[in-house]
Amino acid sequence: MYDLDNKPPVSATGVKLRGHPVQIVKVEDDHTFQLDEEKLDEILLNPKIEDYKVVVVSVAGAFRKGKSFLLDFFLRYLNAEGSTDWLGDDDAPLEGFSWRGGAERETTGILLWSEPFLSTLPSGEKVAVLLMDTQGAFDSESTVRDCATVFALSTMISSVQVYNLSQNIQEDDLQHLQLFTEYGRLALEANDNESKPFQVLEFLVRDWSYPYDAAYGSNGGIQMLEKRLKISDKQHPELQQIRKHIRSCFCKIGCFLMPHPGLRVATNPHFDGRLKDIEVDFKSQLRELVPMLLGKENLIVKEINGSQITCRELVEYFKAYIKIYQGEELPEPKSMLQATAEANNLAAVSTARSLYIHKMEEICGGDKAYIHPHELEQEHLRCVQNAIETFKSTRKMGGPEFSQSYLDKLRSEMTEQFENFQRHNESKNIFSAARTPAVLFTVMIGCYMISGVFSVIGLESIANIFNFTMILFLILMSAWFYIQYSGEYRQLAIQIDQIATYVWDLALAPLYAQLMQQGAQLAVRQVTQRPKRD
Repeated sequence: MYDLDNKPPVSATGVKLRGHPVQIVKVEDDHTFQLDEEKLDEILLNPKIEDYKVVVVSVAGAFRKGKSFLLDFFLRYLNAEGSTDWLGDDDAPLEGFSWRGGAERETTGILLWSEPFLSTLPSGEKVAVLLMDTQGAFDSESTVRDCATVFALSTMISSVQVYNLSQNIQEDDLQHLQLFTEYGRLALEANDNESKPFQVLEFLVRDWSYPYDAAYGSNGGIQMLEKRLKISDKQHPELQQIRKHIRSCFCKIGCFLMPHPGLRVATNPHFDGRLKDIEVDFKSQLRELVPMLLGKENLIVKEINGSQITCRELVEYFKAYIKIYQGEELPEPKSMLQATAEANNLAAVSTARSLYIHKMEEICGGDKAYIHPHELEQEHLRCVQNAIETFKSTRKMGGPEFSQSYLDKLRSEMTEQFENFQRHNESKNIFSAARTPAVLFTVMIGCYMISGVFSVIGLESIANIFNFTMILFLILMSAWFYIQYSGEYRQLAIQIDQIATYVWDLALAPLYAQLMQQGAQLAVRQVTQRPKRD
C-alpha cells in the first residue's frame, strides 16, 4: 500500500518504485462523477511525454476480487524494465496501488498511476504506458449506474481492458457488457465498419478450479472462452445478440485462467503480498500473464476511430466522456458516439494548435531575434495553413459539417496565439521597448518649449496649462521607471504604456512621418538641383 506522506516504496527488485496512485475520477456522495482535470493534466500533459502515443491497461470487475493486487504485479514488471527476475524477492511486501484483504471495498472511482512508464515498441517508437485501477462493481455502496459508469469509462479509455472475474465466466458477466457493445454497434455503423470501437478485452478468470477441463493460462482460457461465446440456435435471441456484439466490438478477445493464490493469501488478515505466501502455480502463471500484457512486443497503443492516440489527445477523450455521465441517467449509446466525435475533433484541434505553437516558437519564441511585423505575419499564415492541413488530415468522426465548428475554433485559438507572439516579438524591438520613456520625454520637452513661448508673449494662463502637462508627464515617467526597477504595480505600467502609445499614434507618429517625408523631398530637390560636373 502507498502512503502519500511517506517516501516512495522500494520494489521487490530493490529499485525505487516511481510514482503513486492518483484518483482522477471521483464518485460523490450523490453518485455523480467528477473528473480531476488538474491531476489528469499533471500526468498526461507533461512536456516529456505529451506527444508520445499512449498504452492504457485497465483492470475492471467486481469488488474484492484482487484487481489492485494484480496491478501491483504489473507495476513490478514495468518498474523492473525488462529484468527476467521482475517478480523479485520472496520476502518483499507488495507495494503500489492500495489493496487489502477483507470483505470491504478499497478502491473508489478511477485511479491512474502518476508516472507513465516509457517503453519502446519493436518498431523503435517510444510510448507511454498507463496503468488504470477501477472501483469494484456491485458493492453495498454503489448503484448499478455507478458500476456501469466506471466500467464504461475504463473500457472506452483503455487499449487493453482486463475483465477480472471470479471462478468462471457467467452469463451475467456477459450481460454487463451489453450497454457498451450497443454503443460499439452504433460507432461501427457511423464509421462504415472500418475499425472496431474497442481494442483488447482480456477475460481474467481468477481462482479457476477446473484445470482438468481447461488448463491454466491463455490456451485453456481461449478453449473455455470459445464455449462461453459460442452461438447456437437453441439460445434465446437476446443471448445470441450479446455474443455477436461482443465479438464485433473488440478487435481482440482473450481469456486467461489463473489458479487460486492459496489459503495463506485468502485467509490471513496480515497478508501483505509477500511471494513466499503465494502458491507456486499462481506465481508461475503470473510470469506468463504479465509479460503477455505488458511485454514490449505485446503492447497495444490506444486507438480511437482507427487513429493512434497521444497522451495529450487522451485528455480530451477523458473530458468528453465524463461529461455524458454527469446526468442522472445512463447515457444512450448515441450520446457516447456524439461524445467520441466531439473528443476526437477536440484532440485534432489540440494537435494542430500544438504544431502551430511549436513552429511559431521556432521562428520568434524565446530569445529569437526581432523580425519585421510583415515577415512575422507571413510566417503566421504559413504555420496556420500547416496546422489546418494537419487538422483536416486527422481522422475524425462526424463528417465535414460537424468538424467545421472545431476548425473555426482552431482558427480562433491560433489568432489569439498570434497576438501573443506579436506582443512578444514587439517587446524585442529596441525602439518599442524605449517607446514609452521616449514619448513621455518628448511631450515634456515640447510642453516646456511651448510654455516658454507663451510666457514670452504674456499668455501666462496658457503657459501654465503646458507647465502642468509637463509636470504630469514627468510624474508618469518617474512612475514608469520605478515600476521597471521594482517590478511592482505592473498594471499601472501597462496603463502608462497605453497612454504613451495613444500619444504616439495620435500625434507623434503622424508628425514623425510628415517630417520624414519633408526630409526626403528636400534631399531629392538637393540632388536634382546640384550642378553637373563637366
